Amino acid sequence: MKKKILIAVSTILILIIIGSLIFIINYKKPENVLSRYFSLINEGKYSELETFVSLPENYSQEDFLKRNTNIYTGIDAENITIEIKNVEKEKNSAKVTYVNKLKIKNQVVEFENIANFTKENLDYKIDWSSNLIFPELNDEYKVRVRAVPAKRGEIYDRNGLLLAYHGKISNVGIVPGKLSDNKEKDIEKLSELLNISVETINKELASSWVKENSFVPIKNISYDETELKEKLLEIPGIMIDSENDRVYPYKEATAHVTGYISSITADELESRKDKGYSSTSVLGKAGAERAYEERLKGKDGIGVYVEDEKGNIVKKVIETKAQDGENIKLTIDATMQVKLYDALKEEQGFFVVMNPKTGEILALVSTPSYDPNKFILGLTNDEWTEMSTGDGRPMYSKFLGTWCPGSTMKPLTGAIGLTTETLSADDEFKYSGLSWKRDNWTDHEITTLTAYGAKKNLRNALIYSDNIYFAQATLQIGEEKFTDGLDKLMFNQDIGFVFSTSKSQYSNTDKIVSEAKIADSGYGQGQVLVNPIHMASIYSAFENEGNMIKPYLEYEENKEIEYLVENAFSKEAANEIKEGLIQVVENPAGTGHDVKVSGVTIAGKTGTAELKATKDAEGDTLGWFNCFTTDQEVEESLLIISMAKNKPTVFLKAIIRNLISSY
Repeated sequence: MKKKILIAVSTILILIIIGSLIFIINYKKPENVLSRYFSLINEGKYSELETFVSLPENYSQEDFLKRNTNIYTGIDAENITIEIKNVEKEKNSAKVTYVNKLKIKNQVVEFENIANFTKENLDYKIDWSSNLIFPELNDEYKVRVRAVPAKRGEIYDRNGLLLAYHGKISNVGIVPGKLSDNKEKDIEKLSELLNISVETINKELASSWVKENSFVPIKNISYDETELKEKLLEIPGIMIDSENDRVYPYKEATAHVTGYISSITADELESRKDKGYSSTSVLGKAGAERAYEERLKGKDGIGVYVEDEKGNIVKKVIETKAQDGENIKLTIDATMQVKLYDALKEEQGFFVVMNPKTGEILALVSTPSYDPNKFILGLTNDEWTEMSTGDGRPMYSKFLGTWCPGSTMKPLTGAIGLTTETLSADDEFKYSGLSWKRDNWTDHEITTLTAYGAKKNLRNALIYSDNIYFAQATLQIGEEKFTDGLDKLMFNQDIGFVFSTSKSQYSNTDKIVSEAKIADSGYGQGQVLVNPIHMASIYSAFENEGNMIKPYLEYEENKEIEYLVENAFSKEAANEIKEGLIQVVENPAGTGHDVKVSGVTIAGKTGTAELKATKDAEGDTLGWFNCFTTDQEVEESLLIISMAKNKPTVFLKAIIRNLISSY
């Protein structure tokens, strides 16, 4: 028995030894050595390569490592594989013919090459030379990479006016040898004009490459800053050069439409590494620049060449032409956009202007705003802080958020009641005075601003903006019908606009939590929040017999009408509310009467939303005015959603009256 066990163990050991020898022999075959060598390059393990090679006498291990690392990383080589075609062996040498395939700058390159080996004991070592990288690459030659940047597509308004384009900027710099004898005074004056520190300027001048006649770039400024440039050129040693870059000619006025571009971050590059981006790429970070990034960016061209000592091209490894980005034309009317921005720029608010019959967005204004050119010219830390977190949050596009709508909610409540037949236009509610509450409410009451002797019906409640009427109407409609009606209008849903908008809501949870909150919701308080672009679509239903138009931003000739929600309201309900909103403007007692324009029929609704924790607390107010022109030709139709923080609605109505009068 012991003898059998001994024989079995011996057999196993012999098999293990034989297997190990076979593995070692196969592992040390020249073709396997070559495969392992390129596998390490593909993994970026350049420091491990030297164990597989025999270097020329004049080549150090440091030179070998540097040569391979610089070339393969410089050309962004990846997915490196080889296919063995032929192996020729002699006593102490071998020659392997193979096809090398790799991806360079997202382009696949394939070529045949030969690797020579010398056998040292049982090991095959690659007789390394630069030809192993590319067949035409001698040790004295270099690999050059030349990028051919694609021109980013331009952004136009509906009338062909440029909103973002490849234009000129000015580069302010110093020639040190031409500064005056009072160098410190010159630099102090430059610091003051450019709003950068003296320390920053001196740091640039102290760079190791700087000589007396060098042009030392200090800061980029807008090409059109003529007065500033004249003052700068009065300083001895100052030179101003020009270069091409992204330009936003309307600056703050269109910033929230165009957005801006900025250098790609490491995380952004990681997620886009297969889409033609590199560490030097820029990326659309907001607005149209972000929404249409894939179409605007184009595709960079690339040239990878083997060059001799004199710079002559020996081999074109890759050469592709740049493909410029696509131009994008928006539905925005730049003239209208600028006019509305100028009127609102000192306040916190927004304008959304849309053609209610087509869905074309004509203006998207958010204030305060920011200058997107600063991302090209260079931002200081203080400027970034002010833009991103300063008063009014200049970089926040307010038309993408949600806001308490106040009385601009009332037309929605009325239309839902009429559509569900839980409310009729003739229903009257009985109450008197400026406040009301149900008997079972101990700590809540509804107040309204205006007492009137007319019937407490839907038409008059719109004209006088009666909170009590709409509170009672909502309770009569009932929570289920009311919230179902809002769900039908796409509350709590993404409306599919090209910019990501916040979802409108009627509660912070999945339902309205109390009877009092239901009453408050009917006149736009409670926990109701509405997105302005969504609100524009809802109001369009009053002009489109109950159908909500789909808002869109990219201009398209003869585009077919597309609705976001068909039959959001019944035709009869939509027309009844429309007539009531016309009377809000036409009736001398209407809250919107002061927006009336001769020769134009306007339907409108004012709103004042109170932002406070309790009834008696101090808080901000949001002044709203929403309106649309009626019975206009399609091209002339306007629907305007507007809000200004802590401003009376008369402020907005004056701006809108001026806009409609001149449109």
